[in-house]
Amino acid sequence: MNNQTFSLQPFASSASLTNLKIAGNINRNINQLSICYTLTGNLKEIAIPPPSNTPSRKHQLWEGTCFEFFLGIKNSQKYWEFNLSPAGHWNVYCFDGYRQGMQEETALTILPFHVYIQANKLVLTLKMDLDKIILPEQIIEVAITTVIKYIDDGVTYWALTHRGAQPDFHLRDSFIVEL
Repeated sequence: MNNQTFSLQPFASSASLTNLKIAGNINRNINQLSICYTLTGNLKEIAIPPPSNTPSRKHQLWEGTCFEFFLGIKNSQKYWEFNLSPAGHWNVYCFDGYRQGMQEETALTILPFHVYIQANKLVLTLKMDLDKIILPEQIIEVAITTVIKYIDDGVTYWALTHRGAQPDFHLRDSFIVEL
């Protein structure tokens, strides 16, 4: 088992930064992946969509508050983008290379994640089997990210590291967790 904790950093921007913190842990046990995000701070300032009675696969979740992670196979250009909305909606995209060949990953038909919201804390947990997209012996490189949309329409971009002049979660040199 490979278990790592993380703390995300906001990209320098003009959006007002409240007293938010995004931390969590990720682990891989053979080909079972689990990730847990914990967002703490004044959640009243954040545009958090209400839970959906019918969560489903949706596009452009990154336009609102969205928890994301990117998985790449070590020594390969191919990678996947996972989008998880606090409302329960989700999507997974596969790329052939940096922002190239984007398509929905049809091998995954559900993402089993849960969201718990308290006064000043949101916890999102996902446990999934990677067998449909990655072999157990393949080493993966991960970028962990979050988009926070504020009620006043401001947006901040959070990641383990920001390697570009603009926030860009697709930059492969920011896939810094190895599992």
